[in-house]
Amino acid sequence: MTGKGRKPAPASPAKRPGTEAKKSADEVTYPSYLALDELLQLQRPRSTPEHPDELLFIIVHQASELWFKLILHELEALIALTSVRRVNALVHIVTGQLAALETLPPQRFAQFRGYLGTSSGSQSVQFRAIEAMSGMREPHFLQVLKQHGEIAPLVKQALAKPTLQKLYDDLLAAEGVTLEQVYSEQNQRPLQMLAEGLLEYEQGFAMWRFLHVQLVERIIGPLTSGTGGTLGSKYLQQTISQRFFPKLWEVRSKFFQG
Repeated sequence: MTGKGRKPAPASPAKRPGTEAKKSADEVTYPSYLALDELLQLQRPRSTPEHPDELLFIIVHQASELWFKLILHELEALIALTSVRRVNALVHIVTGQLAALETLPPQRFAQFRGYLGTSSGSQSVQFRAIEAMSGMREPHFLQVLKQHGEIAPLVKQALAKPTLQKLYDDLLAAEGVTLEQVYSEQNQRPLQMLAEGLLEYEQGFAMWRFLHVQLVERIIGPLTSGTGGTLGSKYLQQTISQRFFPKLWEVRSKFFQG
């Protein structure tokens, strides 16, 4: 009952059926934001019965591809040569992941290697795009790209862009300085730090290559061919000495001539 002169409280508006459920479904949560349900279903071992080490093999390579995606994203921003710190950190992370595969003994890998079919790391389109954006333009590199058929659109886009070395050269030309001045004049410190950051990127990439070769030889041996008919560590060995910034290396010798 209501007291005299007191108005009854207004009735609560009726809720439409399913409103709370819809709100809950649309709410952004940690699992939904990261699409964890889908992500955690993407690891699909092929060995029968499932080999306990195949999940490790899959996750390391899938994680590497995710980092490759981010490196490509950052290299797009690096076209302006603003900062290489984040890219160098990402390369360091990808390199560190190789340590997990070092725990895979050769006899255990041999137990599920046959289920990999013709798959090979050389088929990684994102990794090839990173190489191309970084500066790979040699005829041998282009020949390797064609071994798996027509060059992927992502790699073609990377090849159409100027190399990082060319972008740095253009930056020096715009500033009206030479590379020798960058390393000899105190007021060129920002350009010198950028050059050293680019070299750090190349060295980090070379370290990944070196440790990758060591890993492959540790697991399948130095003379074993890779999956997909590749040369295995024989080819990987050839890539260690590849340079992205030859001019940044050459300038050093000019201070020690005569």
